[in-house]
Amino acid sequence: MINQISLLSHDIIALITILNPIAGASIMMSIITRPTTKIVHAVALKATLTVVISSLITLFSGEFIFKLFGINVSSLKVIGGIILMIIAINMAHGETSKTKHTQEEQSEAEEKEEVAIVPLGIPILFGPGVIATIIVLNSNHANLYSPIISYILVSIAIVISSLVVYLTLRYAGTINKILGVTGMKILTRIMGLIVGAIATQFILSGTKALWSTF
Repeated sequence: MINQISLLSHDIIALITILNPIAGASIMMSIITRPTTKIVHAVALKATLTVVISSLITLFSGEFIFKLFGINVSSLKVIGGIILMIIAINMAHGETSKTKHTQEEQSEAEEKEEVAIVPLGIPILFGPGVIATIIVLNSNHANLYSPIISYILVSIAIVISSLVVYLTLRYAGTINKILGVTGMKILTRIMGLIVGAIATQFILSGTKALWSTF
């Protein structure tokens, strides 16, 4: 039980760090045309639901899809680790957006006042790094416990981390005022170090597993 709680805590921290809701909150406030309290709350809820639904779909079908194309989890760990390392380096330089979105996407979102799903939910919050992390975490747990327990652990981590995302987005205006530009960059850099550590674990673990097969 203690080991499961420890794993759950690790998963929650990993997902929150990679989702980076602080950066998402800053971006949300910059692309909402009229950031009234009502609109911000609505966008926060819809973006969070987008993250939850996308994450759960990835959890329950992602590994199957990769197996369908003959991609093993060890290879995914390596490429996922590389993606996370790129994200970590960007975050370490204080960049708030870890996933690029086109000017056309932003313009369309501003016109419709609908940024919750695209680009905020996908790909700013839920991007390739989150996809790789969810699949790898579930695979790691499946080696220790039954598939059901593994799915439960990662599902709980997804829900809790998404709740943190929701609260951060909902109170984005207050957070931006309190932290300011300097505070946002400091937090982003700290989170970048954590993401980099997770990326290193993924790369080493995946490389070791692939090396043992030769």
